[in-house]
Amino acid sequence: MKNSTEPAAGKDMAGTARDLAIDLARFVCLALVVVGHCMMTSPVLHPDGTVTTENTLAEQDWFEPVIWVFMVMPLFFVAGGITGIQSWRRMQARGGSGLEFVQSRLLRLVRPAAALLAAMFVGLWGALLAGVDPQVVQLLASGAGMPLWFLAAYLAAQLNIPLLVRLHRRAPWLTLLGLVALVVTVDCFRGAFPSFAYINMVFVWCAVQQLGFFMADGWLDRWRGSQLVGLIAACNLVMVVLVVLGLCRDNMLVNLNPPNLSLVLLGVSQAAVLQLTRPLLSALAAVRWIRAVVAVAGRHAMTVYLWHLPLLAAMTGLLLLTDFPKPASGTAGWWWSRPLVFFGVVLLLLPAVLLFGRLEERPTPAMHSRGRAPAAVVTAVVVVFVPVADAAVNGLTLGLLGGGAACFAMAVLLLGRVPARGTRPLPAQALSANVEP
Repeated sequence: MKNSTEPAAGKDMAGTARDLAIDLARFVCLALVVVGHCMMTSPVLHPDGTVTTENTLAEQDWFEPVIWVFMVMPLFFVAGGITGIQSWRRMQARGGSGLEFVQSRLLRLVRPAAALLAAMFVGLWGALLAGVDPQVVQLLASGAGMPLWFLAAYLAAQLNIPLLVRLHRRAPWLTLLGLVALVVTVDCFRGAFPSFAYINMVFVWCAVQQLGFFMADGWLDRWRGSQLVGLIAACNLVMVVLVVLGLCRDNMLVNLNPPNLSLVLLGVSQAAVLQLTRPLLSALAAVRWIRAVVAVAGRHAMTVYLWHLPLLAAMTGLLLLTDFPKPASGTAGWWWSRPLVFFGVVLLLLPAVLLFGRLEERPTPAMHSRGRAPAAVVTAVVVVFVPVADAAVNGLTLGLLGGGAACFAMAVLLLGRVPARGTRPLPAQALSANVEP
């Protein structure tokens, strides 16, 4: 099996080769998320003027076994672990500190999110002033805010990379097993204390991210194909046992919020699938046009992820106010309209990427600058996590949108610019993950 560290697409400044397979896997995951959301959202305007929303896809009998296979969130975090540990090692090689890593990671995630929250706040307040029913506005806010749970979980995992990498270097298996033990402990108490289960948004995704560390170290490179298939089968068998025993649900969407042990097992399975298909993914990613598409999407992945649901919600909300044909949810006409909905979202994403995509670009100044004081970085972390955690647990409201936008803007000001090591800016990496410093 081809080793993942072979220089398939050139090297960065630290001499680390780009792994086209990981870039393509991240792109496929993002595409599946956008397609899946286009197949789920179905607002309904009732004769009395009230509006409700239906998750058409989740109501299908065939959906539960399908989502078992296509629940790609664990793979996002596995890939994030691979790119995260590589980015941290590169920063260490340039003399960077853990505080600078946190500053860099947080700034690159918060800047595009701040623009989204501000735009949503202004847009929804404008809709209220234009006479749109407050119920419709709240429905749009809550639906469009769904990506924020991912931002909260991803930030919690990524900002802990310096600490988790240090633990991984000293005791990799003990660290992983310790995180899994914390996941199981929280799962044991979720029945008695339901809110306590949300702590697993940290433990579960940090454990899955840790799998990416193992992959980055080449641990799975030594496994034969038959062994990887056995690992995949074993993980799914354990998940089936957990479902039969009633310890988790057979619907992975239910298991996702709040996450439980099944997502860790699914992460192990998907890491093995990624390793098994890596030669094929590398071959596909080497095709020029595929590589070009992945390059563009990779530079603006966070913008696409954050904006696709708000744009989808806005588009469907506006359609409710028109006489445009709206097939009933779940009918043949509704299913045939899904490609048009997806195409419409893609068209709306183009100007969003042009306007806000630059916020994802490497925020490193051309000249050397000093990092912010530790108190400023810590304060920025707190003011970001308070509204994000609130939205992830309780849902997004118009008031929280405004408060979140203000908190995110404050965090950007507190973080300033990422400290540069050296006298020249780092060159842009065409296929670089959007959150790599």
